[in-house]
Amino acid sequence: MSGSKSSPDWVARHIAGLPRSGIRDFFDLVEGMDDVISLGIGEPDFVTPWNVREAAIYAIKRGQTSYTSNLGYIGLRREICRYVEEHFGPAYAPERECIVTVGVSEALDLILRAVLNPGDEVIYHEPCYVSYAPSITMAHAVPRPVVTHLEDDFTLRPEAVEAAITPRTRVLLLNFPNNPTGAGLTAEAKEQLAEVARRHNLLVISDEIYEELSYEARSPSLAALPGMRERTVLLNGFSKADAMTGFRIGYACGPQTLIEAMMRVHQYSMLCASSIAQAAALEAMRHGQRARDEMRLEYEQRRNVIVRRLNDMGLTCFKPRGAFYAFPCIRSTGLNSRDFAQRLLQQQKVALVPGTAFGACGEGFVRCSYATAMDDIEEAMVRTKAFLESL
Repeated sequence: MSGSKSSPDWVARHIAGLPRSGIRDFFDLVEGMDDVISLGIGEPDFVTPWNVREAAIYAIKRGQTSYTSNLGYIGLRREICRYVEEHFGPAYAPERECIVTVGVSEALDLILRAVLNPGDEVIYHEPCYVSYAPSITMAHAVPRPVVTHLEDDFTLRPEAVEAAITPRTRVLLLNFPNNPTGAGLTAEAKEQLAEVARRHNLLVISDEIYEELSYEARSPSLAALPGMRERTVLLNGFSKADAMTGFRIGYACGPQTLIEAMMRVHQYSMLCASSIAQAAALEAMRHGQRARDEMRLEYEQRRNVIVRRLNDMGLTCFKPRGAFYAFPCIRSTGLNSRDFAQRLLQQQKVALVPGTAFGACGEGFVRCSYATAMDDIEEAMVRTKAFLESL
């Protein structure tokens, strides 16, 4: 019998170097604990509206369970393009400028793989959603974060973007309203960023998954600004505003050449999004506005409560302009983000996410999701105040 040999290193280098998700990693600690109030996972606590669930049930009853076009049902794409033009500004042709994807995460993966060559650079802002840098890396490109600051309400300064541009910069990736900070972009900031993109010939990927959860007057998408439609891919989906996370439905709208390139990747990987989920999404597009408005108003009330309570207990907290996250500063406690989150969980059974899960610049902050019942938010604030008083 031959001697034992060490197993070969099968894992690709660019995958072996990927970090575990800071969100999921932290919530491994929560499993098995009782009486925990979670302000952690960014998932609506609302049940998907009944008419949307019913549409999925009817699709199954009708036998609507086959593959669809790689681009998605044409009826759904027509409704998406109608909705985007009405609410976001730019007009798209559903036959060739829209693709239905398995959530916004797949849409982002598709466009990055479709446009990036090895060594290209992507500028994005931090703190940001945990998947951005890994998704760029998996496309064999180079992530280039630009830090945003509490003092600027976590908005993205155009001059900071311009300072990060190099001859290898190809893409500017944006997410506003933002996860985890709740920051937004004013119309003026959008115009300034659009000017930077035009001047440096950058493709803009605009992740607008939280746009329907804006609490202030909404300005048009960057894609609607002069000279931007041809250099912008708009991403959105149904998970957040329609409480449809498990349906895994997103979409992208953009120039035909880019949507075609995304479809080429999509057809060899996912093939198409679930036909059943697409039927539900069509119902949400056609008859979901009232439910979206009601959920947004409830989130706004929760935002007002959690931000006021955090500030009252001495944790400086920017008032989010959108999404359903608060991002309080905990530096005054003398604890780092991970220690703060772990001790709060262990001592008071309140779960939230260390700011470092969203980039190194998130040190000194924690993310609190207020996508949970108001009673739980109130109790979590009572427990957090007791924790602070114990320090």
